[in-house]
Amino acid sequence: MDTVKIKQAADFALQGIHQLFWPAVCINCSESICETDRSLCSDCWGQLISCTGADYCPRCGRDASKYAILEGTCPDCQGKEFHFDQIARSGVYKVGESLQQMIVSFKNGRTELDSTLSFLANSALQGSSFVNAVELFVPVPLHWSRRLVRGYNQSLILAKKLKHPTAKISTDLVRVRRTKFQPTMASAAARARNVAGAFAVRRGHKFAGRRICLVDDIKTTGATLNECAKTLKQAGASEVFALVLAVAGQNIS
Repeated sequence: MDTVKIKQAADFALQGIHQLFWPAVCINCSESICETDRSLCSDCWGQLISCTGADYCPRCGRDASKYAILEGTCPDCQGKEFHFDQIARSGVYKVGESLQQMIVSFKNGRTELDSTLSFLANSALQGSSFVNAVELFVPVPLHWSRRLVRGYNQSLILAKKLKHPTAKISTDLVRVRRTKFQPTMASAAARARNVAGAFAVRRGHKFAGRRICLVDDIKTTGATLNECAKTLKQAGASEVFALVLAVAGQNIS
């Protein structure tokens, strides 16, 4: 018993020393937190919960009451052309709130955020209606020149962190044309024109007859996901789903 008490006291002392020299901070805003706060401060957790709790349309991903969904679509996306069949999201992209801040940081070098963001992505995937149908995860590709500058594709990092008993990752979807940054486009139509023909599949791909889940960080108008899904279906994919961390542009049509 004395040995157990000594070990417990030693562990407690080590924890105190660790907290003294390496105090725990929020991974998003760097505010001091307790070791038991699971990486985020209470404010950032509150913002995250507010961004991830709403019902949404399984077709376009925008906020929508479940009572407004008719035949799998919300009033806003009825009549619109979608090449992806369904979408799952972790939350809503709100400027200045923790989910948006972590996504931006993740795209700009802070790859250590992958654990927290992949937890959100996995939660969205497991809550989707298509989780058991997925055979391949396909990260939305960057053009090689942008990947060279950034050093990584954030969508591929997310895809590697997804938990699924059978689905594999394929990088046989490639971006063959460097496009302008989508946020600089003035309208949904301009975004669609910007990415038209920007994707292709590698020779020897295994997309024919497969059910695929695209993985990306943000969906705004859906132009990029739509073009990727169109390319995959032209390559023979039977169904294409989408999984994103956040849906932005709630008021963009």
